[in-house]
Parts: sequence; structure tokens; C-alpha cells
Amino acid sequence: MAPKVLVSDKLSETAVQIFRDRGIDVTFDPTLGKDKDRLLEAIGAYDGLAIRSATKVTEKLLAAAPNLKVIGRAGIGVDNVDIPAASKQGVIVMNTPFGNSITTAEHAIAMMMAVARQIPEASHSTHSGKWEKSRFMGVELTAKMLGVIGAGNIGSIVIERAHGLKMKVIAYDPFLSEERADKLGVEKVELDELYARSDFITFHVPLTDKTRNILSAEAISKLKPGVRIVNCARGGLVDEDALAHALKDGRVAGAAFDVFAEEPATASPLFGLPNVVVTPHLGAATTEAQENVALQVAEQMSDYLLTGAVSNALNMPSVTAEEAKVMGPWVQLAGHLGSFVGQMTDEPIKAINILYNGNVATMNTAALNAAAIAGVMKAANPDVNMVSAPIMAKDRGIDMSTTTQGKTGVFDAYIKLTVMTDKRERSIAGTVFSDGKPRFIQIKGITIDAEIGRHMLYTTNQDVPGIIGTLGQTMGENGVNIANFTLGRSDRGLDAIALLYVDEPIPTEVTDKLAATGLFQSVKHLEFDVA
Repeated sequence: MAPKVLVSDKLSETAVQIFRDRGIDVTFDPTLGKDKDRLLEAIGAYDGLAIRSATKVTEKLLAAAPNLKVIGRAGIGVDNVDIPAASKQGVIVMNTPFGNSITTAEHAIAMMMAVARQIPEASHSTHSGKWEKSRFMGVELTAKMLGVIGAGNIGSIVIERAHGLKMKVIAYDPFLSEERADKLGVEKVELDELYARSDFITFHVPLTDKTRNILSAEAISKLKPGVRIVNCARGGLVDEDALAHALKDGRVAGAAFDVFAEEPATASPLFGLPNVVVTPHLGAATTEAQENVALQVAEQMSDYLLTGAVSNALNMPSVTAEEAKVMGPWVQLAGHLGSFVGQMTDEPIKAINILYNGNVATMNTAALNAAAIAGVMKAANPDVNMVSAPIMAKDRGIDMSTTTQGKTGVFDAYIKLTVMTDKRERSIAGTVFSDGKPRFIQIKGITIDAEIGRHMLYTTNQDVPGIIGTLGQTMGENGVNIANFTLGRSDRGLDAIALLYVDEPIPTEVTDKLAATGLFQSVKHLEFDVA
């Protein structure tokens, strides 16, 4: 029997025809995405669900879909899909991460031009029968300094377009290598320098704990007077209240925003200001982009349903069904190793080496590599997946290498991940025990045996008395329950580490208290995606 796919949002007829041409029984009803009750009633009959943003895939909907195998999102954002619930039910969630990159980059350029020449205000004035030629004095983009925050896929396209406009470009991106910066033709700078030198600033980073309000009131005080701000990336990157004040007092000459902290944005401190251009999240809204992502998701879903091939999956490795049974725990381990290093590394990564020892060396190391790289990159970009991560690493000029070897030592198999930056080399190793659970077995060359939990605390210190007591007492006094406590040292009185698996997130004030004792060289709260 042919697989059945439901298309519950607006997809192009060409994309729907791809399903038909490949022998899939497809139902195209874009009204279902906005009718929860009808969708809930219909979903049980389908193997695949193709959506855009209107359809909300909730735990309740998934529970009503016993036959569902794959969800395909035409676009990058999957905020409307409960991915953990889908994972528990064994449903693959795919997206199309690169289909709208050019469109989003072009919108940022268009917004920059619009705010530079006050085009929306001038258009409105002229439509009103006025001829206020002297009122709308603009500025040229030629020879102006553009500061690009985030030089990944979309940011690099903006940089290329800006060069075509004869702009000078500087970029801030913690993961941008000097080699990649040279290739892009940009000067890599620190964030404060970018703020101080830029005539225009454009954002191309995801919204994370590190990037939230990256342009804060304090940062705005460091801006070059007369700067213009463009945000077509994510709402929440800019403190809108603080920016509104800076626009009113003239420190900031203009702003162009396509995204807002609260969406749909029916109100914002930026609304109504004459030197602000706003659009309703149109970054991906072109005919070409919508067509590209629709065709891509149709091909990906068809490939999986007909051949088992997995592309751009957010919640599983790109491996065959047979491999997945054996490799599942090792894929989790590779991701955890990468996540540890990614959360510990703030400076640009130059190279990553992954060593496979023992029987793991005979597995699909390409998939394991992708899981490890995705773990590293997720610290900077939560939207990354196992397919896009290697591409992103390559774009950033990161040198990837893999080493395989026969069994050495006491473990039948292990994986060791080593990351190199200009400042340091950091390594971590792990294995999978017979119970199928991944474990960390070595950090910084120090042997340990650490169970991996969702919330963990990592500390480094000199091997002196009192460390265990300080950690235990501080956790206890602040209501943080320790599930597992692992210690290791290189030798008596030398480097030592502690890894605590705790039951809940560790408040910042707790890590601050530990750091203030002076006993620790580093104190870091880590989070891992543990089922």
C-alpha cells in the first residue's frame, strides 16, 4: 500500500505533484492547519504530515496519529512542532534549513536601503499629496561601515551583497575563523569594536541565552552616533525599549525591524517613530523561497517514506533503519561529547578531530561525525541539525578530521572528541556501557566515570582538600539535589575536575558563589539533551 501524506498548510501545486509522481497517496487540504478539531480527526490515517507555520503539531495531535512516521516543515522554524513529543513517539521531524537564506539576506539589504533613504515615510508623504523633498535627506551606503553580527549562512550572503554595494564590512562571530573571515573579505572584530565603528549594524544570529538582548541599553551606549540598526533575524536580540529611547534622543539615526520580541507584533516601542521601518516578519516571504522549501520538503519526505533515507532531520541521525538500532546510543554519546565542548568553548574553533576506537570505528562514522559536530554547533545555534551542522562547520572554515583505530585499553570501544582553537586544545572521551547508556570516561586527559544527565555542573581546580565539601554544601544550601558526583585528578596536588549530575537547573547565583570561593579555576553549568 502506498504511503499516505497529508498536506495541511499552503504548499505549491508543484510540491504536491512531487508526492503524486513518486507514488505517494497525498491529500492536499490547506484548511486543516487552522482547524484543530478536523485535523485531530483526520491525522490518524496518515504516514506523513507536510506543514508550514499554521499547523500546530501538539502532543495531543501526535497521540491521535499512530501511523505517523514523519513531519516535514517547509521552512526552518519548528516552533509549531512539539519535537520532544514527536521523538518519544518515533516520529521524525524534518525542516528545510537553507531554502530561504537568499530571501532573508535580500530582505535585510532592502531594509537597510529603506531606512537609509527613509523610503516608507517619503512614500506615505507623497501618497498624501505632499512634496516634502527637503524633509527626507538620506545617506549613501557606499563606503559606509557595515557591522554584521553573525557570519553564518545568511550573514555571509549579506556580506557578499554589501561588498557589491561598495560597503566596508566588519563582522562579529565567535565561531568565525580568521581563514573564513579572509575568504569572506571581512575584518573580524570583537563586539564592542563593531558597535563603536559601524554606520549600519545587521543581525544574523539565532536567539539564545547568549544572544538575547545582545544590543542592550548598555551596548547602545557604545554605539557610534548616527548608526542605523537592522534586525531581520530574531525578535529579542535587541532591547526595543532602549532602542526607542536612543532613536528619540538621536544617538541612533534609524532602525529597520522585521522581527519583534512578541509576535504577532500589534504593539512595540518602535512603532510610530518616524525614523523606523517595520515589516511583519517577511524575511522568507518571496515566491522563490516559498517554492524552494516546499519542493525540498516534498522530496525529503518522499525519500524517507519510500527508501528510508533521512535528510535534515532534527531529532534523529541520518542513518538507515538497520544502523539506527545499533548506533542509537553511540549517536547520543557523540552529541553529548560535542555539546560538552561546544558549551565550554567561546572562542572560534579552528579544527575538530574525532577518534573512533574499537568496534565503534566500524560503524557509520559519517553519521556519528554529524552528531558530534551538531552537538558542538548547537551551543551557538539551537536550530542546527545533523545535516546542516557539517555544512555550517565547513562554511566557518573549521578543519574536520576523523581517526579510526582498533581496540586499545580497557574499553571495547570509545569516542574521543578534540577541538582546537587559537588559544587551547580541549578533549573529552566517552563510551557506551552494556546497559546502553552513554558515559564520559575522560576529560582533559583525566580519567573519570560520569553518568550524563540533563543538568550538570563542571568544575576544575587544583587538587586540594575541601572541594567535595564546598560543592556539596553549596548545592545543599541552595536546594540543588545531586544525583551523581564524579571526581578525577591528574595526580596528587595537581589538576582535578568534578562533574555533578543534578536534578534541576543550577541558578547563576549558585555558580557565582562557587566561583567566589577562589577554590575553582572554572565553574560551568552544562545542559544536555537527555531523553
